[in-house]
Amino acid sequence: MERELWTSLFEMARKLDNLWGAWKFATSDILGAYLWAVVHDRPMCWATVKANWPEELRPPCLPSQSTLSRRMRCADVQQLMTAVEQVWLAVAGVCHCWVRLIDGKPLPVSGVSKDADAGYGRGAGGMQKGYKLHAVWGSGPLPLAWALTPMNTSEKTVARQLIRDLPGGGYLLGDSEYDANPLYDLAHQAGYQLLAPKRMKHQGLGHHYQSPHRLRSIHLGKTEFGKGVFCFRRQIERDFGNLVTFGGGLSCLPAWARRFTRVRNWVHAKLLTNAARWMRNHPQVQALA
Repeated sequence: MERELWTSLFEMARKLDNLWGAWKFATSDILGAYLWAVVHDRPMCWATVKANWPEELRPPCLPSQSTLSRRMRCADVQQLMTAVEQVWLAVAGVCHCWVRLIDGKPLPVSGVSKDADAGYGRGAGGMQKGYKLHAVWGSGPLPLAWALTPMNTSEKTVARQLIRDLPGGGYLLGDSEYDANPLYDLAHQAGYQLLAPKRMKHQGLGHHYQSPHRLRSIHLGKTEFGKGVFCFRRQIERDFGNLVTFGGGLSCLPAWARRFTRVRNWVHAKLLTNAARWMRNHPQVQALA
């Protein structure tokens, strides 16, 4: 399956790439080599060895490890990955849903890691060191908006940027971590009604400012309609789960994915790999790409 996923990703990258430029290797060639390593859960140096490529897929010329590492830090590669992401998001727009889901996924590293960009924060089951993937999911194969931060970055802080980047409108479901008055107002400005459980379930509202949209969220939580909408919240656990339940998925960060730029490239490539798998399982949607 790794070959099929890589082929889908590389073909889309070739379509969107400007093959003419000052580089010896086109941006899509660099991205293709990197994706070959990612879908096989291998470091970049592995993809620069001819013996690790099947003859029918191997490019005529492979970049060296230093060239691949240097080019992966360039803006043109980031832009091409984003272009592939945007095309598939547009194609998957046929699966439009008026419910959005926001949450974070911890990506821990070893507690003794020397990664200066990793932070200590709340992860699964306690305090961990590493990074966190913050995402807003719809009903398609990719998050509608996402960001990578050190583990100690507040989810509420990142949510402000993610909400501003959201298209459309509808309901935005989160856990109690997102129960903050500024987020309710910001979501309303973006065309969304944020629904989140109260952080202090058995306490009152206090005497400070209360967003009318937070009060509406509390009221909806007591109605059958609101309870029915909030049942969709479980879907985000499946969305994050789908990222790790196949070969080449986003499981734990490997030992060679350290420092922020490398981790972000790794996570971005894994999100695209998951989207390629989704497109492969929905050929009627893939035909629109």
